[in-house]
Amino acid sequence: MNTFARSATALLTCVGLVLSGSAATAWAAPATEDRTTEDHAMGSQIRKHEGGSARVVIPTDPGTEAVVYGIDVSGHQGNVDWNHWWGLGKRFAYVKATESTGYRNPYFAQQYNGSYNVGMIRGAYHFALPDRSTGAAQADYFVNNGGGWSRDGRTLPGALDMEYNPYGATCYGLSRASMTAWIKSFSDRYHARTGRWPVIYTSTSWWDQCVSGDFSSTNPLWVARYSSAVGTLPFAWPVHTIWQYSSTPIDQNQFNGAYDRLQALATG
Repeated sequence: MNTFARSATALLTCVGLVLSGSAATAWAAPATEDRTTEDHAMGSQIRKHEGGSARVVIPTDPGTEAVVYGIDVSGHQGNVDWNHWWGLGKRFAYVKATESTGYRNPYFAQQYNGSYNVGMIRGAYHFALPDRSTGAAQADYFVNNGGGWSRDGRTLPGALDMEYNPYGATCYGLSRASMTAWIKSFSDRYHARTGRWPVIYTSTSWWDQCVSGDFSSTNPLWVARYSSAVGTLPFAWPVHTIWQYSSTPIDQNQFNGAYDRLQALATG
């Protein structure tokens, strides 16, 4: 075999190795990611599944004599200009602290302390992934990473964010009874750790599909509906405490009561 032929053979062999080895590896499906480290904002899955108005509205409810306006934020907002939102009349804020048992909001300190320092009444929330670990375990993770409560008159009880599964089955593969037990586990553990019952954030549609239990006697309701009216509430709750009514240009909320009632919720 002459020099040219040997070179050509060697080249073809190398090409074959690349196509059968390195290239195959390069194009292979990526390894399963650790999805517990992802950041899902409050209501992100409700908007995805239920839609709703993206208009900036200040809704009115004929049955409400007075309301207080606020916002909620997560890592997606980064460092928040709290003076700006205070100037727009926002007087309370909820800040995402944790998700499952593998994610902590890297901007939590700036958001949680910043809202407080500007004068807002603030609280923390936890995005639940009920198929990953027990309710008690996620409550502990939440409390240990910013979700606690103190009787300072400016700290709201922690909120449990219950909404559509970002990764698959709407109800996380749990029966309605099992989901009820999971929420009770979280709620009971949070109460044991802090002395307060967590606020439960959800949508009527998700709750009625996935949960069978009645939490109306213990847990304040934070309902999401992006419209000009609150609409039908989830099973058994006679009244809502907070209404998330818009996600533009940031998640916007309305406390169902005057400012002194918001203070009462914070004080416990």
